[in-house]
Amino acid sequence: MAALTLALDAMGGDLGPSIVIDALDDALTTFPQHHFIVVGDEAELLPLLRSKQLEQHPRVTLKYASQTVSMSDKPGYSLRAKPDSSMRVALELLASEEAAACVSAGNTGALMTKAYFSLKTLPGVLRPALMSAIPQASGKSAFLLDLGANPVCDSDTLFQFGLMGSVAAREVLGIEQPRIALLNMGEEDIKGNDVVKSTAQLFQQSKSLNYIGFIEGDDLFADKADVIVCDGFVGNIALKSCEGLAELLLNNIRSNINAHWLTRWFVKLFYHRLQRSWDWLKPDHYNGASLIGLRGVVIKSHGDADGKAFFSAIKQAVEETQQDLPTRIRDQVEKVLLEQH
Repeated sequence: MAALTLALDAMGGDLGPSIVIDALDDALTTFPQHHFIVVGDEAELLPLLRSKQLEQHPRVTLKYASQTVSMSDKPGYSLRAKPDSSMRVALELLASEEAAACVSAGNTGALMTKAYFSLKTLPGVLRPALMSAIPQASGKSAFLLDLGANPVCDSDTLFQFGLMGSVAAREVLGIEQPRIALLNMGEEDIKGNDVVKSTAQLFQQSKSLNYIGFIEGDDLFADKADVIVCDGFVGNIALKSCEGLAELLLNNIRSNINAHWLTRWFVKLFYHRLQRSWDWLKPDHYNGASLIGLRGVVIKSHGDADGKAFFSAIKQAVEETQQDLPTRIRDQVEKVLLEQH
């Protein structure tokens, strides 16, 4: 396995740089051949690295940045007013090929804008998309995109999302012929808006893709598709609604521990099974959304990710880099564009 260098934006998340250093500590053990460039504020990072005895680690390099992109910063403002932000410096390391991938838990809009500015899209790609794995009833995973990078999309852009997601499912998930579906308000051909219907026609005309039709929101986890395509407005709401429901159910289970003795008995009886299910579904197993379609691997970690969740994002960056996902996507896009013409 070739040694890689990954750039970590240490300042972007809601919980501060401590969670990035916790994840770095795990990553150094898990990936003993890889190097990590930690980008951020010197005054905050040095004490954290010392506490983990990582200040002089041979595979850790510090890259200081004087500015931080906040969650409230508008993308355009952060690009213009914060040229020395930890996010931009980390992305520039990727653009200059000093790093093979970049991981950040920062402002999604700013990351999208800065990555687009620093890296550009692959040849033929209209827009990058934010893509994440979601659990399936079979125990496997499926990719859902877009998750918020592009609130408004035309049919050509949605078609490319399916194409790029298909390459990712084949290379990362190991699925030979990934099933592609469009997320819609019904499975019937007459359902949906004009953009969704036009996208379906593009998929049906493609000889290279395994398009299976529309699926509804209640089938997101039913293992009916390996790649689920929608615009960023729909995808972001769908994902956050699922996260909210999962949290509601978990809180309900916790509150029942102090309820009637019969309810407590039931919860305790099935506690271990419930715990296994939660371990399978919990966010740190699926944290890390890929900004695919760019000339480099960029992983967006959840803003409130803890150390374990940020480590999951680092692991995803390693996997996509080892698979050379941007090159695979570039080749497939070129192939399909030739097919269309």
